[in-house]
Amino acid sequence: MKEVLNKLKNTDNSRRPLVYTLAFMLLFWTIYDCIVTYVAPLLISENGFSNSMMGLIIGSSSVAGALFDFLLCRIFKRSDFRRIFIIMLAACFLYPLILWSAKTFWIFIVAMVAWGLYYDLYSFGVFDFISRYTKKADYSANFGVIQVFRSVGAVLAPLFVGLVIFEETVGPKPLILSWIFLSIATIFFISLIIKAKKAGPIIKTETLERKRAWIAELRIWRRLGAKFFPLLLATFYLFFVESFFWTLAPLYAEMSDLKQFGGLFLAAFNLPALLLGWFVGSFTRRLGKAKTAFWGILMGSLILASFHFFSSSLLVVAITFISSCFLGLSFPAINSIYADMIAARPKQETDIEGLEDFSFNLSYFFGPMLAGVLADVFSISWAFTLLGFFGLLIALFLWFSAYRKKR
Repeated sequence: MKEVLNKLKNTDNSRRPLVYTLAFMLLFWTIYDCIVTYVAPLLISENGFSNSMMGLIIGSSSVAGALFDFLLCRIFKRSDFRRIFIIMLAACFLYPLILWSAKTFWIFIVAMVAWGLYYDLYSFGVFDFISRYTKKADYSANFGVIQVFRSVGAVLAPLFVGLVIFEETVGPKPLILSWIFLSIATIFFISLIIKAKKAGPIIKTETLERKRAWIAELRIWRRLGAKFFPLLLATFYLFFVESFFWTLAPLYAEMSDLKQFGGLFLAAFNLPALLLGWFVGSFTRRLGKAKTAFWGILMGSLILASFHFFSSSLLVVAITFISSCFLGLSFPAINSIYADMIAARPKQETDIEGLEDFSFNLSYFFGPMLAGVLADVFSISWAFTLLGFFGLLIALFLWFSAYRKKR
């Protein structure tokens, strides 16, 4: 606790209320999002779809999201967190209605498209706010604080869901619960708008006088994508792991002997980010941002690869927790690198944000589909083990890329 207080003393006092208002907004928004995300695979399975079809449905959310990444760069000359969050919250209120009323394949697809769009808007809004309303020296600390608050929501939400869905079928209770937390998030968003207007931005992103042509936009994406491919690949894998857990964890919890405490499985996956988010700044200062991300992916994947070889539910929860401890170091370190890139290239802010979110959407497209196929062909436990081996391959590629760049 002493180290946390010392780190907070080194941050900009004038910007601290802004960061914490955003953090509280995202806390309650995360609880909302995790509730509906946890319930989605259960609702799809209840309607008679296989694990493979469930993965296809959930992965479809990222198809629209990936297209929206590119369109957002075209529609907006620069991103603005106010209007982005307004559209995001409006979509969030509509999404549960579509999801709970879905019975057919195509209605579930529509629901997943809505999910992909509002999650895209969240990512754009957060990067815009941190890069323009806080100092560069505080990026890692601010992303760490936000990760802590989001992790609190991600830990609490599965526990709430496990208690209200201790029934044979999913009823309306999770729907009502999700709307309550979303309403609280909206209140904090209004407060954030008021405080941000008074404080003003630190970095004012210059707007372009005219929109780029489609071909010019694609060339910029190709050039930036080639230059920062290892970073984008690391982003892809981390979200790939996340998509695996959110797709298969609710089903694994239903099969285990945890019963109404099935939410502990996902809570163990999300808890490390809560514990490590406060201290990630210390790791990045000692090891560097890139090395922190690399070692987190390597060790987290190595431990995850042992998933299948533990039959006890409590041991599986422990393995999940330890693996996530290492992976949890990588997220804020990578986000801080993106924020550095935005600060150095303010005119390419939306392009950088778009590429990062494009990696997210690719991971959430392939992740759920592969998770469903592996669960059908092998088993859910083997699916997580194979995911760990895939992470080891990613880590080896990142190491060779860094070595070649050093040479």
